[in-house]
Amino acid sequence: MTSVVIFDYGFGNVRSMVRALANLGVDATLTSDYRQALEADGLVVPGVGAFGACMEGLRHVSGDRVIMDRLRAGRSVLGVCVGEQIMFDQGNEHGEQASGLGLIGGTVDLLDADVVPHMGWDTVEAPADSVLLNGVADERFYFVHSYAACSATPKDLSSEYIDLGDEERITWCTYGRSRFIAAYERGPLFATQFHPEKSAEAGAQLLRNWLATF
Repeated sequence: MTSVVIFDYGFGNVRSMVRALANLGVDATLTSDYRQALEADGLVVPGVGAFGACMEGLRHVSGDRVIMDRLRAGRSVLGVCVGEQIMFDQGNEHGEQASGLGLIGGTVDLLDADVVPHMGWDTVEAPADSVLLNGVADERFYFVHSYAACSATPKDLSSEYIDLGDEERITWCTYGRSRFIAAYERGPLFATQFHPEKSAEAGAQLLRNWLATF
């Protein structure tokens, strides 16, 4: 049976992700155990709340090390919501800057819109070759966020002995005056700003697509 660890570092609506994966026949475990997280077939990194606090919580239980070690080994990681945001270089929130994992070049900033947060169902613009959005590119997904990354640059991670490959796939969404990154795919690194576990059948299919990559 396929095993997936939902990494428990105190920031995330984790129970809904556990249920969503269990409903797909996956052995879904909620834990912050380094060895279990490293050795599972897939790792989900959730995240709810402030960027800086999430990074602090992640580092406190060596989650940053788990993510980097998995990617070095070519093992799949899926970041969700703030779990996507912390993959970027930096988050700028309430006038404070916090360093992210630096796996994707770019910064996370407040959405430029008349009303924030961006909450509810919205459509996305996926590339034709998206793995995650295969078969559901025209569907709607559930968002709850006030901050997002509006650009992404592939990083040279050779100094970390990580090779994600050259092919980067980015799915976009527009809210207010911001066109932001709704999903990111590069090698074994996957991330979504929206919540697939709360996105009904479209979200379930996206998770199936991710599970099929390992």
